[in-house]
Order: sequence, then structure tokens, then C-alpha cells
Amino acid sequence: MSMVLYNFTLTIWIILSAVIFVFLLFIPAPYGRHVQSGWGPIINNKLGWIIMELWSPVIMFLCFLSGVAPISITSIILLILWEAHYLHRAFIYPFSIKTSNRSMPFSVVLSGIFFNFVNASLNGYYIFNLSGGYPQSWLSDPRFIVGVSIFAMGFIINRHSDYILSHLRQPGESGYKIPYGGLFNAVSCPNYLGEILIWCGWAIATWSLAGLSFAIWTIANLAPRARAHYRWYHENFPDYPAKRKILLPGIW
Repeated sequence: MSMVLYNFTLTIWIILSAVIFVFLLFIPAPYGRHVQSGWGPIINNKLGWIIMELWSPVIMFLCFLSGVAPISITSIILLILWEAHYLHRAFIYPFSIKTSNRSMPFSVVLSGIFFNFVNASLNGYYIFNLSGGYPQSWLSDPRFIVGVSIFAMGFIINRHSDYILSHLRQPGESGYKIPYGGLFNAVSCPNYLGEILIWCGWAIATWSLAGLSFAIWTIANLAPRARAHYRWYHENFPDYPAKRKILLPGIW
């Protein structure tokens, strides 16, 4: 792929994220607590997550194997960060979902496959082909240090929040509850905040437009969903903590 074609694709991709952001402000993606009929055939929730997410680690690894840019410790660390998140998301997170009777529309799965295919391709192709290689000296660059630190902070917040959510229900329970503990005491969706921090950190650490596009897409997808979650909690739980914000502690 030429740089011109790559940049054109990346530009269209970022514009599409703005369209999706506006759409999701009015219509939450129909999975989880917002699932609804009318979106086509359904699939088991756990299986849907696996099918959606496995593309990202596979495509990134293929980009690593087929790349022409020099391989360095830095690029290997970037690969490990990506794989650590997505191998967990594809093969560990789905089995932390306690309810076995949940489902999602297959149309959501297809959209997830499309996103992960394009997003992993854009990031992987840049890192292992177009970047020219990340030298070992990049390890001491402030952008890399700050970016990886934000990535790690987001990773911890995201995993801890998912842990709290996965332990809300007792065996046999299927209903929703108000989560407490960790950043749930400050915001409704710290798991989404963690995910946003992960990919903002990635954008800084890679210092690339591909990384930036991923951060933009993450915000475009999760900020409206966090807002929808916040409203859902208030509609369904009269005792929902009034001081708890949507996504940013003390701000929004």
C-alpha cells in the first residue's frame, strides 16, 4: 500500500468515526443492557465477543511477521502491549461474563469484525512497514514513556473495573446491580475510561496518526455509550449515587 492510499484510507476512517459518534448519541449499540430486537439474527454473547476481538491480535501479529521495517525492542514492546490487551479481550474477558443466556445481534459482531480488521491493519501496517522502524532510542523518548505510562494506567483501571463488574452477581443471578468500588465510586463507566486511556496512551507512544485514529474511534464509541449507561442507571435505580459522573471524575 502506498503512503498516499494509506493516508486517504486513514482520513476516511477518521471521518467515519465522527459519523458513528453522532449516530451513537441517539441510538446506543444494541448489545449488553441496550440489546433490542430488530437488528437481525442473534448470537451467544461470549461467542460474539471472541469472534469480534480475535481479529485484532491475529492481524497485528501478521503485520509483524510480514513487515519490512527494522524490528527493534521498541517495536516488539508495542506488539506486546497490543497483544496483551486483545488476547485478554478475545479469550479471557468473554469467559468473565457470568450470565450464560445473554446474546447480541450478529450485525454487531459483523461491525466489530469490520472495525477490528481495519483498525488493526492501519496500526500494524504503519508500525511494521511505513514507520521505518522504531529505534531503540525511542524507549527513552518522553512520548514513549508518557504514552506507555498512560496505557498501563488505563489497562489497570479497565481490568479492575471489569473484575468488579464480573463479581457483581451471585451464581444464578442475571439482573443488573449498581457497582461500587474503585473508580465506580466516581464515575458510571470506569471500564470505558480505562479503555480510552489505553488507546490515548497508545497514540502518544506510537506518535502516529493511526494511533490517534484509534483513540478518536475509542472516544467516539465509548463516550456515547457511557452517557447511555448513565441514563439507564438513573432510569432503573432510584437510589443511584447522585454525585457519580458519567466518565470523567468530577467533570462529566
